[in-house]
Amino acid sequence: MRFEPSAKHTVGVEWELQLLDSSSLDLVDGIVPLMEFFPENRFVKPEFIQSCVELTSDVCANSSAAVEHLRDSLAMTLQRCGELEMGLCGAGTHPFCRRLALITRLPRYREVEKSVGYLAHTQITFSTHVHVGMASGDQAMYVMSRLIPALSAFIAVSANSPFWRGHDTGHVAYRHRILAAAPNYGLPPRFENWRAFARFLDAARRSKMIRTFKDIHWDIRPHPDFGTLELRVMDAASDLQTVHGLVAFARCLILRLANATPPEIEEVLPSGLPFWIENQNRFKAALSGLDAEYIIDETGRFRPVRDLIIDLLDFCTPIAADIAETKGLQILRQMLLDTPAYQEQRTAYACSNTARAVVAMLQDLMLRQVTRTEACV
Repeated sequence: MRFEPSAKHTVGVEWELQLLDSSSLDLVDGIVPLMEFFPENRFVKPEFIQSCVELTSDVCANSSAAVEHLRDSLAMTLQRCGELEMGLCGAGTHPFCRRLALITRLPRYREVEKSVGYLAHTQITFSTHVHVGMASGDQAMYVMSRLIPALSAFIAVSANSPFWRGHDTGHVAYRHRILAAAPNYGLPPRFENWRAFARFLDAARRSKMIRTFKDIHWDIRPHPDFGTLELRVMDAASDLQTVHGLVAFARCLILRLANATPPEIEEVLPSGLPFWIENQNRFKAALSGLDAEYIIDETGRFRPVRDLIIDLLDFCTPIAADIAETKGLQILRQMLLDTPAYQEQRTAYACSNTARAVVAMLQDLMLRQVTRTEACV
């Protein structure tokens, strides 16, 4: 498979949002009537399940530009949702929906439904994806391998799914436990170069493990058609400010890892960790978020994941100004000081002892994004 290189390290965002019944605040299968308003708009899209709408940014020079593009699409989508008596919110899971998902009637999604059966209807999750342009397939493979130890940091800082079917799961990013049942999900293997990845794709197709590379749902994967590395591990954010911080962090770290020397990388990220440690770090981040402990070597020594994130931000700072990401990194640093999104959900629940209050809080937060937009105009 040919990798289409990106001349510049551009960025793009995919933000999956929940469609809500305006009365009950439960999920509603509303993507078909909503898309009648956007027949030619490539930045407002259906997704796998009919209770999800995906907002995508254009290919942008930096995170600030990508977020402003999302802001415009969000304002239009919220307006149209209101006309259809629907609401909108952002989180990795819906706090109390108990029914199965209805799959969007598009050819690829119907094939997926056939291949995994009942499992397709249980995958009711929402995420934030970040694409960063890569100069070559080899560079994409190089960075993907080096980013694997940092995936726990992205899980922890983006965690936004503590509730599932009306229950506090005890996890801060329970979305990962739901998706763990899906094939081709989770940590990616390491590939020496693009040729090695292409050999894997050929074998995976022949074995009918996948039909296209889009059937690979790893935490991070190359996207050869776009010429990007796609970070897929983060929960759906509840507001644009959070999106901005997460996208800036992802872009800065990916570009820093692309150009740093191995000794520079090893100062902030452990290398050669066995799979069991990487998988455990990932699990602990989804369980405890910013309070998780991060295992750093095979002796079992650990450090706070919050400290890891701070070190990664410091690692990114030298290039932030050159790639116009200083503001975004500042937002991410502030997120470490503010109440985490998953705690905001738990606080909303505690105030009324009902998961509906959590959705009401999330919907109100989303509506405030439009108010800010109108104020800017």
